Amino acid sequence: MLAFTFPGQGSQRPGMGRPWVGHDSWELVDEASDVAGKDVGALLLDADAEVLKDTRNAQLTTFVSSLMVLDAVERLGIEPSFCAGHSLGEYTALTATGALSFEDGVRLVVERADAMHEAGLASPGTMAAVLGLDDDLVEVACRRADTEVWVANFNAPGQVVIAGSLAGVASAGEHAKELGAKKIMPLQVSGAFHTPFMTAARDRLRNAIALASPRDVEVPVISNVDAIAHSSGEEWSSLLSAQLSSPVRWKHCLLTMQELGVTGFVELGPGGVLTGMAKRTVDDARTISVSTPEELDKLIEWVNASSPTGGAQLEGEHLFAVERLVVSPSAGLFSPESSVTIGSHISVGHVIGVVGETEVRSPFAGVIQNFIAVEGERVTAHQPIAWLRSV
Repeated sequence: MLAFTFPGQGSQRPGMGRPWVGHDSWELVDEASDVAGKDVGALLLDADAEVLKDTRNAQLTTFVSSLMVLDAVERLGIEPSFCAGHSLGEYTALTATGALSFEDGVRLVVERADAMHEAGLASPGTMAAVLGLDDDLVEVACRRADTEVWVANFNAPGQVVIAGSLAGVASAGEHAKELGAKKIMPLQVSGAFHTPFMTAARDRLRNAIALASPRDVEVPVISNVDAIAHSSGEEWSSLLSAQLSSPVRWKHCLLTMQELGVTGFVELGPGGVLTGMAKRTVDDARTISVSTPEELDKLIEWVNASSPTGGAQLEGEHLFAVERLVVSPSAGLFSPESSVTIGSHISVGHVIGVVGETEVRSPFAGVIQNFIAVEGERVTAHQPIAWLRSV
C-alpha cells in the first residue's frame, strides 16, 4: 500500500524547475502562471535563494513543482491509497486527490502565502528546530520559557520545531538545551508559522477556502491538525483554516498511515526531507523521493521491487499490465458522457466525456473502473479523467 507525500515550504531551491523544461508536465507551470498572475517558470528557473525564501514565492513554487512531479508519476499509472502533505504540502495533497481543482489550489496557495507574509510582518516571529529531545520535553521547554513560544511541528522522533517571538524561541531553546537537546537550529523563515501569531492569516484564509469549496474524495488525505484520514470536503474547509495556527503533527500522520497499512512512502516534489522523516518514524518503511524526470525510472524499479511475483509491472511511462489512465486532452470543465458509467465496456476512441467543448476519447479498450474527475471539475491538460481495466 502506497502513500504519496508532499513537502512544505523550505524544500524549494534555485533551479529546481530546470530538469523539467521540455517535459509534458511543464504545461502545469504555464497554467499556474496564468492563474497566479506571476511568472512561475521564471521563479523555477532563474530565482536565487533569497528570492525563493520569500514566503510568497516559496509556497507557490513548491506547490507547482510537486504537482508537476505528480503529473509525471500519474502518467506511469502509479496511484496511492493515501496522501498527506507537510504544512503547505497538505494543499498539494488535496489538489492531487481532487478535493481542490488545480486552479483553486493555486489561488488558495497564493492567498495563504500572502496572508502568512502579512501576518509575519504584523507579528514578527521566528522558528527553530530542536534536535535530540523528546516531544514532551520540548513542550516543557516552551512552558518554562513563560512567554510567546509554542511547538509548531512534530516532525519525527527527536526532531521538533518551535516557533514564536524572537525572545520566546531563544528562551525555549536554552531551556531545551538544559533538558538535553543536542542542537537548536534556527530556521530561515519570515514568521512564527503554525502558532497563534498566524491568527490574522487564518481569518483571512477562511473566506478563500469557503469559495474553493473542497470536494469529497476517494483517496483520503491525512490531516496535519488531527493526524486522521479525511475524505469529506466539508471537513477540510475547517481543517485547512485550523492548520495555520495549529502544530503540524507530521510524526503522527506517518504513524497513522502505518496503522492503515501503508508500507511505501513516495515523496513527490523538491528535496527529500519527508523521506528522512519517514525513515526515522516508521519501522521498516520503504521510502523514495522523486523530484526530477530522471528519478521516474528509479520509481518504477522501486514499485516493481515491491510487487508480488506475477503482479502488475511498470515499464517506461506506460502500464505494462492491465490498468490504463484516460487523461484530459485540454484544460476546462469536465462533463462525463451520460451513457458511460462504472462498469461500461468501451472501445478505442470511445467518447467518455467532454472538457469544455473538446471530446475526451479513450485511447484504450476496456472496462471503466472509476472516474477520477467529477462533473463540473476544472481539469488541466493531461490530468487523469478516468481509469479502466483492459480486456
